[in-house]
Amino acid sequence: MSEWLTREEALGRLRVRPQTLYAYVSRGRIGMRPDQADPRRSQYRADDIAALATRRARGRSPQAIAESAIAWGEPAIATSISTIVHGRLVYRGEDAATLSATATLEETASLLWATNAGVSFAAQGSPGGQSSRAAAFTSLARLAAEGRPSLGRLPTMLYQDAAGAIGALAAALGAVAGRGAVHERLARGWSVGGAGAGLIRRALVLLADHELNASTFAARVAASTGAPVAACLLAGLVTLSGPRHGGAGEAALNLVEDAERLGADIAVGRWLGHDRPLPGFGHQLYPEGDPRADALLTDIEVDGALSNLRDAVFAATGTRPNIDFALAALTRNLRLPSEAPFRLFALGRSIGWAAHAVEQVTSNGLIRPRARYNGPVKEP
Repeated sequence: MSEWLTREEALGRLRVRPQTLYAYVSRGRIGMRPDQADPRRSQYRADDIAALATRRARGRSPQAIAESAIAWGEPAIATSISTIVHGRLVYRGEDAATLSATATLEETASLLWATNAGVSFAAQGSPGGQSSRAAAFTSLARLAAEGRPSLGRLPTMLYQDAAGAIGALAAALGAVAGRGAVHERLARGWSVGGAGAGLIRRALVLLADHELNASTFAARVAASTGAPVAACLLAGLVTLSGPRHGGAGEAALNLVEDAERLGADIAVGRWLGHDRPLPGFGHQLYPEGDPRADALLTDIEVDGALSNLRDAVFAATGTRPNIDFALAALTRNLRLPSEAPFRLFALGRSIGWAAHAVEQVTSNGLIRPRARYNGPVKEP
């Protein structure tokens, strides 16, 4: 059974400042949980601290540093688009949770794209009149095949390409055709009225960017080769489709359905007993709780099943809801399609993919890591 240390004990063993300890936690290097005796305080996993102290003492090779940078390590790419600092998500200096209270996705794009020009995601309609995940891939694939390479072009031109591609993506994901705010068009496509459009707007803004996540890194790799902007967005979408990324919202819906059928405590026990991570809970970058979830859940009436699940998970693991739980709550509250979490994630995050793609193109650098080969070599 793991030993847990108080903050003072952890600081003493590492011989670092509190800010450094919190940075290690946010990057997933040190496990943390609420103190069972006093939930206002935190405890830190002793094994992680011992391993980190050992590495600090003997130093690290450049190869080891490079490998850790690929897997939840220090950021390897400089960016001025977004970051996570002290448990807050920040878009170009603006708190994303605060921004989400009033901003539209179009206004958020203007901020992340660093442009004073108005942004619009107009669209004519989805391929074949269908709105689905498949339609989203089809739309971006067609635009990627027809698009111009991004190298040597001004950012304003690249963002024009991005706006067109995101408009097509919005239509493919369910937004009705037109030039109005995309959250309103998406709400009409889903037959959502009243305050529901505002909840969709807030979710899109909160999902617009999240530092150098897996799908954003994929978009930047594509951009570094000079690929068309639509191809960069497609690279992001392909990566987002994995169950460990954009599929977590739908998995959270499955977990709450299990909780309704079996009871929350039994469902949580079964998932953990089969060594399955609990979708919708915990985040390595937010050990004290995901501010995006807090912001979105502020205006959502969480139903009994979700509430019971939240309490059962906290009692069993000490982890709190993340943005995927909030998307599941939004989906159930507005009676949206089961694919809604993925669709919202893809549409919102496409803004960040575009921002990072353009930033990468203008840096004029190719992303080309080296591999550490550990296979056989035949002698000549």
